[in-house]
Amino acid sequence: MASFFEQHLSHDPADYPGGIVLPMDKPYRWTSADLVRKCRFTLQKQFGIRNLRVGHAGTLDPLATGLLLVCVGKATKVAEALQASEKEYVATVEFGATTPSYDLEQPVDCLYPFEHITEEAVKAVLPDFLGPQEQVPPLFSAKIINGLRAYEYARTGEPVELRTNHIEIFSITLENFTLHNAMAGDGYTVDKVVRNIHNYHTSGTSDGTRPAATLRIRCSRGTYIRSLARDLGLALGSGGYLTALRRTASGEFRLD
Repeated sequence: MASFFEQHLSHDPADYPGGIVLPMDKPYRWTSADLVRKCRFTLQKQFGIRNLRVGHAGTLDPLATGLLLVCVGKATKVAEALQASEKEYVATVEFGATTPSYDLEQPVDCLYPFEHITEEAVKAVLPDFLGPQEQVPPLFSAKIINGLRAYEYARTGEPVELRTNHIEIFSITLENFTLHNAMAGDGYTVDKVVRNIHNYHTSGTSDGTRPAATLRIRCSRGTYIRSLARDLGLALGSGGYLTALRRTASGEFRLD
């Protein structure tokens, strides 16, 4: 990071009277705050100043990667406008199971039938998710409820009512569909899935025994892709949860 800033930015903050917007590729398992903190520390050294305003325009979960806009100096004033822009994601949803967090942060809590889920079945339900809609956010999320983050209630077990978010999905396309090896007759059983639950959560990946769809999604601010994964599973008469997420665009900025 330091060498990148050295190559592309001067050492004089006066050269950036309107501030700086840095399109960054957030690494896996870093929080958005981790990336902001590392950028602030590096830029404070480069500019030779201690008080430097640094923020971001749109949180990414620790298990997600991809485009995070880091705003520096006076650019922090436009962070809200940048955050309101349209987003694009590439997401992988695995069917046949659920987790409380709707992703790999929490262990599997329920298993569901999935033999009926095919590529054609997934394609058939995708149009139902287009357009404006009300979406229930995950309980394990940063959504603020009565002054606390939703995940704070979730971790204590305290019941809480989640209000829906008004969102819009502009496009959703199927990039890839995989049945996995177990569906080809290598001895799938529920017991096999249960034995593998610990393995894939400690490694941060799926155990590869269930069908999965990789989707490209363009959506509005406030859309939880984890909730979309849950809702896709329900629409297909099964369970669904997110196994990978990468933000590829935010407004006019693209990951490439």
